[in-house]
Amino acid sequence: MKICEIENGVVLENAKDFELPHVFECGQCFRWNKQRDGSYTGVVNGKVINLKKEGNDIYIDNTNADEMENIWKIYFDLNRDYGLIKNQLAKMDETMSTSVKFGHGIRILKQDEWETLVSFITSANNRIPMIKKAIEALSENHGEYIGEYKGKKYYSFPKPEALYDLGVDDIQYNGIGFRGKYILNAAKLVVDKEIDIYSLKGISTNDARQQLMLFPGIGPKVSDCIMFFSMNKDDAFPIDIWVKRVMEYFYVPEGTSLKKIQSFAQERFGSIAGFAQQYLFYYARELKIGRKK
Repeated sequence: MKICEIENGVVLENAKDFELPHVFECGQCFRWNKQRDGSYTGVVNGKVINLKKEGNDIYIDNTNADEMENIWKIYFDLNRDYGLIKNQLAKMDETMSTSVKFGHGIRILKQDEWETLVSFITSANNRIPMIKKAIEALSENHGEYIGEYKGKKYYSFPKPEALYDLGVDDIQYNGIGFRGKYILNAAKLVVDKEIDIYSLKGISTNDARQQLMLFPGIGPKVSDCIMFFSMNKDDAFPIDIWVKRVMEYFYVPEGTSLKKIQSFAQERFGSIAGFAQQYLFYYARELKIGRKK
């Protein structure tokens, strides 16, 4: 993949293993929105950018070569060989081979731990449109103003300090509901340094999972999402309703406990279980595999 600077942006030439709908609509992020022209605009680390794919090239608007090198290469995981991961998974069985082909352009974004934690607390028993509304409302009301891009105002995700002194009634935006108390509890735990979420990358997956589940409102599924999407825990295997369905459809008997599905996945997929989960999730959800009629 060759990177060239252009006016007000950069272009990724021959952007292999990078399909925008696969990346931004696979359930890993909530601040990327599809535009009328098929491009996607998102807010990351206080910056607003737009991605559009034309042929095999991806155009990233509102950035520059320095930011590409220091921010976006990391965020879009461009130094990882996804071809190697897909080959490893495809060789395991026919289901993984089909899933990998279906979601061949998925990349795992390297997101901020705090934003990911709050986003997936908000995701519990929630729909993606409502999660997005909740995250936007939190940002507009408690984040910092970034600026205007193509006629729309954008705000950064609020830091935990900005939520510390708020009450539940202060954040009862659409999509938050009962999750408000968990978000505010998380802000207090982080600000008071009772749990250092930015140190969890350096400990084992099991230990990080236990630390994350000290936050009220965070269970095994949410903790594994946070670990995989922001903490480099590639062996985490989040199990939501779609993953449970696809695992029961192809791998384990119906009614298998979540704990046993987790153990099966860890043994079968090992250190790249998280990637297996993303391909299976996208495949199952998009094609409604295992859904009871």
